[in-house]
Amino acid sequence: MFSDSLRIVWVYPDLLSTYGDRGNAHILATRAQRRGYPVEVLEIRSDQPLPATADIYLVGGGEDGPQALGAQRLIADGGLHRAVAQGSVVFGVCAGYQLLGSSFFAKGTKCAGLDLLDLSSDRGPARAIGELAGNIDQRLGLPPLSGFENHGGRTHLGPEVSPLAQVTAGIGNDTKTEGAWRGKLLGTYSHGPALARNPALADLLLRWAVGVNQLPPLDDTWSERLRAERHAAVVATARP
Repeated sequence: MFSDSLRIVWVYPDLLSTYGDRGNAHILATRAQRRGYPVEVLEIRSDQPLPATADIYLVGGGEDGPQALGAQRLIADGGLHRAVAQGSVVFGVCAGYQLLGSSFFAKGTKCAGLDLLDLSSDRGPARAIGELAGNIDQRLGLPPLSGFENHGGRTHLGPEVSPLAQVTAGIGNDTKTEGAWRGKLLGTYSHGPALARNPALADLLLRWAVGVNQLPPLDDTWSERLRAERHAAVVATARP
């Protein structure tokens, strides 16, 4: 789909932007621009039609009410389904990750999701809050996931989707796996924003969008320092 300019859509910032999700758009845009790609970032509110011809769609976190409303409007709009059918990249975080599946719970009510990923979400016995880490699916060729989670959900994966990572710290989907991916769709419970701690994941989304196997390297000194500091904190917490 990529043509002259990389188009990044931040989906419904008025509903789904609880955890600094604008940062993910900023990180993607900056990393692309530093490599010479022209970038256009579109912030599409829930009362606007969603363009179906962008390269990357970002669906962020939100509380129960906004999450349910966001899902209803995305289903009615149909733009995200058309974009996926045309080969666009979709990155969902927390509530945005859940609503990519077939169903989720909001305020005790089961809600229909977009059914773009083979997964469903319900409520866990306790809220998951704290550091989240895991070894990412080897097929993606990425270093371990580093993040922070804050959610009450538990997500169950079907056979047509793969876990993003195997959990080494935190809860993620169910204490065993974290996130999910299929094709160019990827979701995670990692907040933060997620891409600040995971620049290689940001580059994976960019590679999918522009259709290349490799991008020129960038200086990620500060990102790696943050990752190392958070890894050390996780290790220290896990010690008896």
